[in-house]
Amino acid sequence: MTLVETHDDPQAAFRHPSARGNAPAQVLPLTRDLKRRAQAAAAVAASHADAVDAEARFPHEALSAVRAQRLLGILVPIELGGEAASIADVVDVCYALGRACGSTAMIFAMHQIMVACLVRHAHGSAWHAGLLRRIAAEQLLLASSTTEGQGGGDLRKSDCAVVADGARIALAKAATVISYGAQADAIVTTARRSPDAPATDQVLVAFVKEDYRVDRLSGWDTLGMRGTCSTGFALDANGRAEQVLPEPYRTIHAQTVMPVAHLTWSAVWAGIAAGAVERARRFVRHAARKQKGELPPGAAHLTRASATLQMLQAGITGALRRYESITDAPSALEALEFQAALNLLKVNSSELAIAAVTGTLQACGLAGYRNDGEFSVARPLRDVLSSSIMINNDRILGNVASAVLLVEVPALLTE
Repeated sequence: MTLVETHDDPQAAFRHPSARGNAPAQVLPLTRDLKRRAQAAAAVAASHADAVDAEARFPHEALSAVRAQRLLGILVPIELGGEAASIADVVDVCYALGRACGSTAMIFAMHQIMVACLVRHAHGSAWHAGLLRRIAAEQLLLASSTTEGQGGGDLRKSDCAVVADGARIALAKAATVISYGAQADAIVTTARRSPDAPATDQVLVAFVKEDYRVDRLSGWDTLGMRGTCSTGFALDANGRAEQVLPEPYRTIHAQTVMPVAHLTWSAVWAGIAAGAVERARRFVRHAARKQKGELPPGAAHLTRASATLQMLQAGITGALRRYESITDAPSALEALEFQAALNLLKVNSSELAIAAVTGTLQACGLAGYRNDGEFSVARPLRDVLSSSIMINNDRILGNVASAVLLVEVPALLTE
């Protein structure tokens, strides 16, 4: 994918290159080989994925490879030292990493969601421009803290608040989950605008490592996605008032957090499913050779899993095209129809990914059920099962229900 240089448009990183107008394009040598760089990082992630899962540890080797390939700063604008990559590019990298290691891919996705917020919603802020420069130059890893207390996965409410004291701010948060919170170089967190603000009047604040401390509140011994190290932490942070992003969180959430999260997460799950389908394909080929060309019984399950994966991929690419077509139109991004569609993308992607990987288990039989061996799909299955409960599908469906009642069903398929 060819990327073009755009110096004067803060939204350029959110558009597919084909939608960036007719201005003269300059091919950037650093981004011309993004696919190769993603695959190089994925190869390292794959070689350590089983150990990361077994030990429930952070994928240090994979993240070192991601940094070596300079992938953490690809969304950063060119004038700040980045590559002005598009969300489509980020989705591709998520997919490539997902085929290799679900935890690594999810860490990359969560990081890029926060970078996307800074790029789109902090333009004009010198402090955040400096942070973006550091992300590109130093390959800083951003974590997010958006869940706390009894609210759980309700990102649109906060218990903690920003406490201002002149030009300084402080924040104390009991975070239910901060994925890779102990390993991150910076944390971007939601909070109430002030102690007397309602729970839904939120802001987004960025803190770098020297601004905060995290104290562990809970562990992370889970079925899958073990390498994300998504433990609970008490976050105590102090910084400057300018570290609060200038736009309200409700705008940031609608225009960036929700759509970018659901696109990148879906790509991670599709990558996990693709890796499992590839293992099942190798198994069926291996079995057919042993049986002198006769396909094993599991071949039918492979066919179904492959078809399900294709549906999943088509849903993601369709949603991505739709997002790119309206990325310069805030009102369209915040429209009920689009918000419902992208929320439902998350639900559909998770269900299709689980179905595809479950199909590969049936295709591989005992070889897939084993935790060892080249045809095991145990880790992909355990990782992909997290998809339906990562912001629970039931919560999303309940929230979307009222919007669905207001969105008319199209009269024609091509409308």
